[in-house]
Amino acid sequence: MNLHVPNRLKKLLAEGKTAYGTCICTFHPGIVELAAISGFDFCRIDNEHAWRQDESTEHVLRAAHLAGITPLVRIDKGNPYLIRKVLEIGASGVIVPEIRNAAEARAAVRAAKFPPLGDRGYSTLGFSGRYGTAAAADWIKWSNEETLVVIMIEKTEAVTNIDSILAVPGVDIAMFGPADYSVAIGLPGPDKNHRRVQDGLRKTVKAAQRHGKHVIIPLGQPWSEEAAKYSDMGCRLLEIGHDYSMLSWAWKHALGAAQRGIGK
Repeated sequence: MNLHVPNRLKKLLAEGKTAYGTCICTFHPGIVELAAISGFDFCRIDNEHAWRQDESTEHVLRAAHLAGITPLVRIDKGNPYLIRKVLEIGASGVIVPEIRNAAEARAAVRAAKFPPLGDRGYSTLGFSGRYGTAAAADWIKWSNEETLVVIMIEKTEAVTNIDSILAVPGVDIAMFGPADYSVAIGLPGPDKNHRRVQDGLRKTVKAAQRHGKHVIIPLGQPWSEEAAKYSDMGCRLLEIGHDYSMLSWAWKHALGAAQRGIGK
């Protein structure tokens, strides 16, 4: 399989279209394939809160490419080598959490890109480099042009610095994290609809538009109303639930229907 083709998600955004995605926490290749079959454009493979720094990440990335869905891997912050590693094993983009300022955004880009855009270490020995068989110059050019750098906006400091963060060359997408932002501003828990959370998101979207970047926002129910609201706001990447939440939702509704059927 040749990975060295245009990034489908990047192409979709360049065409002015909305991209739909979901989050994968289970690290099961079949779930990734099912997300693709269901029609999603991208999936966020969560290697920040789901601890899977092992071969399972490679398996789900391979499944994503075979199924035709663009895989973005969220890693832990503070280890630039994780950025390089997930790109080497086939991630189409890396998501770096808790970016607070332009210096941290530049560090993420440096770790993800080869010179002259960054200082990423060279090796074609992973899946992305076709296990050492990729032509060096072509692979470096493709890696710099087609892999995506996504930074997460989750802290009040990040919103304060949002213009300088999104002005950083090489940053493609900002993912706004309403749950962490809720906690950061002192709320007792996630409250996506809180006025201050919505204000932080609007500032992020407006800065992204000024700098030619894009924003991912996770959706909740009711799906149609949330999709319309955040699309109108200017969010071009809409993430619909994650595998745990969607399975729980489906099971609860199916169980409830079965129980109602026998009068329980």
